[in-house]
Amino acid sequence: MPGEAAPLESVVLMGDSRVTGIPVSDSGEDLVDVRDHGLRMSSYLSSYRADDAGDFAHVRAGVAARLLHAAEALPRGVHLLLIEGYRPPALQRQYFDEYLGSLREASPDGDEEQLRMLASRYVSPPEIAPHGAGAAIDLTLCDGDGTELDLGTPVNATPEESAGACYTRHPSVTGEARRNRDTLSEALRAAGLVNYPTEWWHWSYGDRYWAVATGAPCALYGAVDRR
Repeated sequence: MPGEAAPLESVVLMGDSRVTGIPVSDSGEDLVDVRDHGLRMSSYLSSYRADDAGDFAHVRAGVAARLLHAAEALPRGVHLLLIEGYRPPALQRQYFDEYLGSLREASPDGDEEQLRMLASRYVSPPEIAPHGAGAAIDLTLCDGDGTELDLGTPVNATPEESAGACYTRHPSVTGEARRNRDTLSEALRAAGLVNYPTEWWHWSYGDRYWAVATGAPCALYGAVDRR
C-alpha cells in the first residue's frame, strides 16, 4: 500500500550513515507541553514514562500540531495514548548503553560496530536521537476509557523478546492487532509523521530519520536541552 513501512530486510536503521550524516538546520521551534496544547481534549497521556520534570509530555510545537491532526482523524471511540516525547540526553545515553550492554552479553565476540548498529534498531544513538530533539513520540491507541488496544506487542518490546513482532510490518501481526496498527499508521502518516519501522510505536517529524524518509535536505530539529 502507498506509504507502507519498508520490508524488514530493507529497513534503514537509525545508526546508518544515511541517517547520521543528515545535516540539521534547527528551526528554533519551542518545546510545548502536550497537556496544554489541545491534545488534552482529544488524546490520553500514559504515566508509563512520566517523570517529575514533565519531560515526557513535551514535543516540538510542529509535532504537537500534527499529533492533534492525527487524533482528530481517528475513528470514533479510538484515541491516541501518548507515552513519551522529549527525552533528556543523559537518559537517552543510559537507555542506549543498557541495551548495547545486553547485546554484548549475548554476543561477547561480536563486532562492536555491528553491535552498535543492532542496538540502533531499538534505541537511537544518543548523538542523533529524535527524542532528544523533541521530534519523536512513542504512542499507541486506547478506547474512551483509556484502555490500551491490542497492537500486537507492548510498547517498547525489544526485537529479542517479541521475536521481531515490534517491527511495524512484521508478518506475525495479524487480525485485530494488524488492523489497529494500520489505523494508527494511517492517521499519523496523513498528519505528516514518519515511523521507525523497527518500532511500531515510534513516530517523528523534523528529525534526521524524517529527512531520510521524506527526502528532505536537512533535519528541522536538533538536540535540545530542556534544563
